[in-house]
Amino acid sequence: MPRDRVVVVGSGVAGLVSAFALAARGLDVTVLERAATPGGKMREIAIGTSRIDSGPTVFTMRWVFDELFAAAGLNFADHVCLRPLETLARHAWDEHGPLDLFADQERTVDAIGDFAGAQEADGYRAFCRDTKRIYEILEKPFLRAAQPSMGGLIGADGIRGLMRLPQIKPFSSMWSALRRYFADPRLRQLFGRYATYCGSSPYLAPATLMLVAHVEREGVWSIDGGMHALAKALADCARSFGATIRYGEDVSEILVSGGRASGVRLASGERIAADAVIVNADVGAVADGMFGPLARRAATEIPLRERSLSAMTWSVVAKPDGFPLHRHNVFFSGDYAAEFDDIFAHGRLPREPTVYICAQDRNGHDIAATGPERFLVLVNAPANGDRHVYDTMEVAQCAQRTFGMLERRGLRLQAQADAMQVTTPEDFNRMFPATGGALYGRSSHGWTASFQRPGARTKIPGLYLAGGSTHPGPGVPMAALSGRSAAASLLADLTSRGSFRQTAMRGGTSTR
Repeated sequence: MPRDRVVVVGSGVAGLVSAFALAARGLDVTVLERAATPGGKMREIAIGTSRIDSGPTVFTMRWVFDELFAAAGLNFADHVCLRPLETLARHAWDEHGPLDLFADQERTVDAIGDFAGAQEADGYRAFCRDTKRIYEILEKPFLRAAQPSMGGLIGADGIRGLMRLPQIKPFSSMWSALRRYFADPRLRQLFGRYATYCGSSPYLAPATLMLVAHVEREGVWSIDGGMHALAKALADCARSFGATIRYGEDVSEILVSGGRASGVRLASGERIAADAVIVNADVGAVADGMFGPLARRAATEIPLRERSLSAMTWSVVAKPDGFPLHRHNVFFSGDYAAEFDDIFAHGRLPREPTVYICAQDRNGHDIAATGPERFLVLVNAPANGDRHVYDTMEVAQCAQRTFGMLERRGLRLQAQADAMQVTTPEDFNRMFPATGGALYGRSSHGWTASFQRPGARTKIPGLYLAGGSTHPGPGVPMAALSGRSAAASLLADLTSRGSFRQTAMRGGTSTR
């Protein structure tokens, strides 16, 4: 019996998850990726013999992948080797003692008490209770939902659901809400930074995003082989169920016939017919017409002022000296408000940036092997890479500010010759067109922003969206949820049409 044919455009984590889930159900899946490797933003950069994770570096919400693999009859731990981190991150404001957050909540309480006093430690306990409540309220009706809506959030509880709405704090900014827990501005800065996980400013994002703190307390892992190993495992498992992945293939048009998506046309001119198409690309690329004029109406353009953060990154092989690093490290600027004002109000690189460093040879400890190590150094930047040229002088000035600030905090990174590669918003826009280099889709500014992200289904039957710019949002686990949602929506629609032709599920193959 012929199988339903699905084309997945893009092999970011959402596209790979969709392909995996659908191939495991017996569909004929073809993934088309214009790059030479899978992963999308979950990329790695080679410097000599070193391979550096140069996209997402924090792995959380393991349950998303446990469920994905279990649904296919596989065990996630057999395919990806994870190591839990006891220390979630190290934070510094000066050359004096840093503050660590731990997976063990009581260790964090004690650390905050030693750092800022007993009242702040009590505030942290209250913060933990409230962020856990926010997450529990939102997980099923919002994070797992196929389409975001206020009605879906309130659900069948009616008035009771409406009364529960203030508990998720949608109408307060994150920064103002944090004042209720912490008098110390350093702690407001630390926990306000979680807004940047969604590419947003803590001064403009709703306090709902404080739930990210709870997600990290539930567990942060490192992955043997780096984050890119996750992409490889997903690709391998999708292929083990019969999916075809073609690299170096640029999709120039989504074909529409009889009002339905009917396949794709490649830049080479080749046409591939399909019963459904999933696009794992930024919604801006679809709305910009990069997949043809007929597909444009499947997505709404993200206005320039509503773009999320971009970044300036340095992938580095260097020998560190001074400051004792853990795997995840944050060095805060002296004026947080000015940093986000520079980016969102003035569209420029921050004059004094907050710097994130992933020390990739350290799995939760501040002792690494002697000799050079692999680092990703990142500062937030405006998403203007489609209308601003980052020349050599501007990049050098940003590097001077960034590494100069690290030295003032006591850290020196002594890079080897030719052992550093920089990526600008302009570079990110080239890799992910029609975004300006925005790495998180639409910013989460204002309480309605989360409801403006598109769901999996589009106005064109048979055409689905998946990725960090769609619901439920950016980040590896959220993008994976969007991929699962796209696959589930597609299967439900095929079933309702009476056209779902499932074959027997084939067994998977371990990639360890």
